Amino acid sequence: MTNDIIKIHARPKLNAPNLLAAWPGIGNVAMVIANYLKAKLPFKEMGYLEPSYFFDPIGVLVKDDVVEEPTFPQSVFYYWKNTKGGHDLILFIGDDQPAAKGYDLAHYILDVGQRFGAGRVYTCAAAITRIHHTEPPKVWGVGTSHLVTTDLKPYNLEHSTNLQIAGLNGLLLGVAKERDIDGACLLGEVPVYASRVTNPMAALAVLKVLAPMLEIKVDLAELAKMAVEAAERIKQVAAQAMEEYIDYFTEPIWERGEEGEEEDEEER
Repeated sequence: MTNDIIKIHARPKLNAPNLLAAWPGIGNVAMVIANYLKAKLPFKEMGYLEPSYFFDPIGVLVKDDVVEEPTFPQSVFYYWKNTKGGHDLILFIGDDQPAAKGYDLAHYILDVGQRFGAGRVYTCAAAITRIHHTEPPKVWGVGTSHLVTTDLKPYNLEHSTNLQIAGLNGLLLGVAKERDIDGACLLGEVPVYASRVTNPMAALAVLKVLAPMLEIKVDLAELAKMAVEAAERIKQVAAQAMEEYIDYFTEPIWERGEEGEEEDEEER
């Protein structure tokens, strides 16, 4: 069954690789990071997971009156060889998170990672806090063991005694812990009122930490530009949220007056 799900068409010899996995999530922090690295570094495709095992199409597209074949979210592995002699990197990008079989999916990803000698698993996510969109986001860090959290200390990350990481960006680390595989998750702060907006600011903050952690040198100028542009969009979201708050919790004076007059008439 495993051979029917894991489709590997490249078998590179990798040097002590790390595994970085990403799925869509709050602020799309993980996906922004993964796709940025994929665009900036010479990754090569390694293989994929058969999507029909994890996803059920709910319909089809029709073009020019002709029904097309069902389409599935893709779950693809890439690899990058570090020419500087450091750790190589396996990158997994999932277009979507399955409604079920997420636990199975996590195991298959770790199977591939271990097949190619991955020593540590990394994910990224968003930490929803009361941060204001004009503040630089902080980065939180958690690990699957005290050994990992000790390795994270030099990066001056924020810490939390209680934290929940939703979806596969969190579940993958839980499964890694079950299998005694070291793993870490870096979370960028996202304003609670802008959790549905793609947040390159949080992604940039995380990648500034993640890149040296993975022994990667990558130009962050383009991501920094994306962060500036996104800040303006989030400013608009914040303004709209404030308007909705005011509309919901306040009542125009003239409406209050009309209600008062009606009450007076009834009393008479």
